[in-house]
Parts: sequence; structure tokens; C-alpha cells
Amino acid sequence: MAAEMMDVSDTEKGSSIASEEVLGDIEEEECCFQDIVLLLEHGISADDIKKLQEIGINTVKGIQMTTKKRLLEIKGYDEVKINKIKEACTKVSLSTGFITAFEVADQRKQVFKLSTGSKSLDKLLGGGIESMSITEVFGEFGTGKTQLSHTLCVTAQMPGCNGYLGGKVVFIDTENTFRPTRLQAIANRFNLDPTTVLHNILYARAYNSEHQYELLRNVAAKFHEEAGVFKLLIIDSIMALFRVDYTGRGEIADRQQKLAQMLSRLKKISEEYNVAVFITNQITADLTHINQPDIKKPVGGNILAHATTTRVSLYKGIDGIRIAKIYGSPDLEENETMFSITSGGIDDVKN
Repeated sequence: MAAEMMDVSDTEKGSSIASEEVLGDIEEEECCFQDIVLLLEHGISADDIKKLQEIGINTVKGIQMTTKKRLLEIKGYDEVKINKIKEACTKVSLSTGFITAFEVADQRKQVFKLSTGSKSLDKLLGGGIESMSITEVFGEFGTGKTQLSHTLCVTAQMPGCNGYLGGKVVFIDTENTFRPTRLQAIANRFNLDPTTVLHNILYARAYNSEHQYELLRNVAAKFHEEAGVFKLLIIDSIMALFRVDYTGRGEIADRQQKLAQMLSRLKKISEEYNVAVFITNQITADLTHINQPDIKKPVGGNILAHATTTRVSLYKGIDGIRIAKIYGSPDLEENETMFSITSGGIDDVKN
């Protein structure tokens, strides 16, 4: 498992990772992922555990994150059984649900940040794309959303600050914009082996919004199977298929409900497995500003706005320059910066 994570030669710049260090780091992280098989010791049957795994729940924390309503949808589950499972989870995790703010601060030491390829953009984001959260970027065509996605696929595999060793990536493509050749060029910029970079990215094409949601079940299983190995989940873009599948005015409520379920699953994945979730989004005209038709807003409404942790608006400047602006964040100040798109991916603007 550890050997598959980063195969780049130690002699290559920025990619030197000793296998012993990687293995030790993975083993340390795996202790955070309490497998639901531990519930066997508390009277939960193997059959009931298998049913949980079939819907993408593989850890004790995953059960605690799931509502009774959702668990009642499992064939053969009733309230008595669910209460028994929930009680068993509490015994395994030894948690009452409350911890001190000091303990929260200690837990957040596990959070890592992935470089965007641009120092100025990293600074705007407080160090980069953060794990245990959802980062959304939105903007018009050509503002750099997919280019940023591709760059992150490479930088996520590189060692970073605070002991971050790099890891694998999952890329869910909804618009057929994923290009391995682009990744190879970005890998060359960072002196990484292009073949190894491609091997460390798990790709899936989503063909409709239901398929997109189902893929997340497979993602959770993969993250559990290789605990601590995957560091980044990308969806490019989050709303494209929803806009196709739900076109009628009477379907908006149903669309938003399905979107909320998907975002809930994304939030659980990011926290349960300590990965960075990066999503791109489209924009639409803001009809509340009739006198200013050029004003645009991200698609998805309040459902998406409340689910994402950090929102970034991208737009075009002059002479090919792109501009990123913090649109919403719990801890980042409203600010903006410039960046450029180069043959090697996202980079700083050269003077």
C-alpha cells in the first residue's frame, strides 16, 4: 500500500520520500479510521456490518455521521437494531459527542494544506487547499477552474509543509475536461516522473447526477481500503450534471434535495478520512440585479453555499492574468490576488 503511494525516484527534486516514513505516517493515520468490524465485539452481526459496507459506511465515525432515517432504508434494519449499533459505536469510540476546544485545536493539527502551484494564491488561501473541508472555485469558462484542478492533482503528490508527505488523488470528471497530457506537462514543471504521477490519480467519469452520487460510495470504500493514502478528492464540476438532469421549474426542489445529499456525503468523506475536497462550479446571471445583467453568481443556491467551507471566485483580468477572490470563508479575510495559467499549470504572475 505504501509502496504504491509515491513511486518517484528519490533523486528527483521535490519527490524524495523514504518508504519507511510513508509507512509510519500511514500507520499513524489508520488508527483514526476505526473499522466497523470492531462492532463485532459489541454484539453487532457480520451480516449487519456487511450491509453498512454496501452503502459506503466503513468506519465507526461514518455510522455516527449517518442519520437514523438513512439507516432505516437498509433492508432488515429497524430502530431497535440501529440504536444498538449507535450504542456500540459510542463504546468503541469512547465519545459522548462533546470535547473541549483545546481538543478540537489538537485534532486540527492533522489538517494539511495543498499548494495550488502559485505562492500568491496559496497565501490568499491561508497556505493552500485545506483538508477536512470543501473548497469551491467558480467562474466563467476559461478562468482557470480545470487548470487548478489539474495542478492540484500533481502538487498533492509532493511533500509540503508541517510534515506533509504527499498522497494519491481521486478525480471525478463530469464535463469530460480531464487531460492526462496536461498532467504530464505539470509534472515536468515540478521535476516529477509523469508516469508515476498518472498512476497516483484514480479517475472516474460521471454521466449523470445519480452516477456522480454513487461514485462517492466507491470513493469512501477506496479511502477506507487504503487509509491515509489518498489526500485529495476533486469533482470538476459539481453542478454540471444536475443542471442537465433537472431542467423543469418544478424539479428545482428535488434537485436541491439530491444536491444536499451529495454535499453531505462529501463533507463526511472529508472529515472521516482527512482529505481535501476540491470542487469547481459554474456561474449564472444573478436575476436579483435586473439593472446590472453582467453580475454573475455560482450555481447551486444556498444549499451549496452553506455546505462549502471556502468559496473562491475566479475571473479574467487583462493580458491573460486571472484573479482569485475570497467569496466566503470562516477564517480567511476577504481579499484577492492574481495568478497565471502556464504550460506547467497554475503559477504566479511574472513581472
